[in-house]
Amino acid sequence: MPDQPAMPTEAMPKRAAALSRFLRDVWTLTRPYWSSEERWAARGLLAAIVALNLGVVFITVELTEVNGAIFNALQEKDQGAFVDQLLLFGGLALVYIAIAVYRLYLNQMLQIRWRRWLTDRCLGDWMEGQTYYRLQLAGTPADNPDQRIAEDLRGFVQLTLSLSLGLLTNLVTLVSFLAMLWSLSGTLSVALFGVELAIPGYMVWVALAYAVVGTWLTHRIGRPLARLSFDQQKYEADFRFALVRLRENAESVALQGGEAQERRGFASRFARVVDNWWAIMRTQKRLVWFTSAYEQVAIIFPLLVAAPRYFSGAVPLGALMQTAQAFGQVQGALSWFIDAYVSLTDWHATTSRLVGFRQAVGEVRQAARTSPQIGRAAGPDGALRVEGVELALPKGGAPLLRVDLRVQPGERVLVTGPSGSGKSTLFRALAGIWPFGRGRIGLPVGADAMHLPQRPYMPIGSLRAAVTYPAAPEAFEGEAVRAALDAVGMSAFAERLDEEDHWAQRLSGGEQQRVAFARALLHRPGWLFLDEATSACDPATEARLYGLLAERLPGTTVVSIGHRASLSAHHDRTVTVGVDGDGVGQLVGC
Repeated sequence: MPDQPAMPTEAMPKRAAALSRFLRDVWTLTRPYWSSEERWAARGLLAAIVALNLGVVFITVELTEVNGAIFNALQEKDQGAFVDQLLLFGGLALVYIAIAVYRLYLNQMLQIRWRRWLTDRCLGDWMEGQTYYRLQLAGTPADNPDQRIAEDLRGFVQLTLSLSLGLLTNLVTLVSFLAMLWSLSGTLSVALFGVELAIPGYMVWVALAYAVVGTWLTHRIGRPLARLSFDQQKYEADFRFALVRLRENAESVALQGGEAQERRGFASRFARVVDNWWAIMRTQKRLVWFTSAYEQVAIIFPLLVAAPRYFSGAVPLGALMQTAQAFGQVQGALSWFIDAYVSLTDWHATTSRLVGFRQAVGEVRQAARTSPQIGRAAGPDGALRVEGVELALPKGGAPLLRVDLRVQPGERVLVTGPSGSGKSTLFRALAGIWPFGRGRIGLPVGADAMHLPQRPYMPIGSLRAAVTYPAAPEAFEGEAVRAALDAVGMSAFAERLDEEDHWAQRLSGGEQQRVAFARALLHRPGWLFLDEATSACDPATEARLYGLLAERLPGTTVVSIGHRASLSAHHDRTVTVGVDGDGVGQLVGC
């Protein structure tokens, strides 16, 4: 016998579980702020906003009453009553406007306070313990963290407040107008199979049925929007990130003539944006067809249903109009899901992205605390000890380099070897940012270490900030900064310290490396680690820079990684990375 199709009711437990999981995710993201040090200010603002929303509902009820009285006065041609009701209407309208203005103002105030707190906490979690770096190494699915922090947090706060307050307002509106609609509806007599049925408050039941059918159809039509919205944000962020990478590597692309390849990459990423957008368009087209028809029918529908009682003389014109307005309010409150459907799908997608990012950050931080990794401790004799360290690759944990090394204070050691043998990974392990492997690195007690990578980081801002990095620009006197630039052969820039620019694009690779040496001269570290730190400089400049280290920082211990044979002249000894029979790198000559 063929399998029977699954009944729709079998999907209900799954949908209920998904809804419960989603609400838990929202609560997980929401609860910390409302129990934080800002909780009383936040709760006070929320209470004021709720009170103003309730005030809007109260004024709306009063306006509906006044509107009915105005139409009754028109029907009775009672000019005095008409003028009185118009004046009352004007007073209520002024109060409504004032409430609407401050409701928006306080809502925006709460939004920015909440977003500021969430952003600060999210940035702290992302940056603590080099989590931002470990996320890249681990290859987690939390793509585009910049988008999660800059855009998704804003969207989450805005949508959470607007949707939750909108739901509350609509519930209060429903309760407020339900009694009015019930009393205005009267009783409808219907003959069914020869039996006379009396339906009290029939307009309430009509509004309920109208809203339930509309809500069900809206969900059926618009259900794909949640997934499509999630994907759209991801594809947009991927495309934007590719554009940023081209801007940051403009010179390299231009030198290699890589424009065609970059265009192909952009076209491929943007094609995903366009294809997903078309899917959103098709879904939203169907949804708007239905919701627009639903809203237009809702305008005339209550008049059609209530008109027979008016024409029979059972109710006056004012009562008819009041009934239509009350029906509209009840139907609108019951139809909140329809009106908010697109926002709900955006909220779901935004929440999913933030929860995914939060989980990825938590997993990386947990792994940093619990996974076996290279131990670090203070060495008692002032030497750097690398004992039994085996560096591994991030995925799979395959061994890359085995290291046993001891460096005495004041010593200058050069590490050489073929490209890809793990020298830069050793540099990262000495800096404490490479967690994959085992063994122990003993650092001198109170060691003041500085690491100069092959491509030094140039913050966007003033040249002074670039030279003093990672210290604040005001940490050093202007004369000291100028002297450091002059020493590394960049005296032409000494008078441009306060000029702001994108220095990573403005300076050549060699100039950036000279800025890094200027940093070392300013900070005067006790331990200096250099990874191909002069690879972009000519031999004369390289000799000058290493000569500065010997002259200006005579007590600094220097560990360099490089390929050039000329570097050995600036070091006390050289160790080489060889490859054993298993293809694993190993230091020779330690």
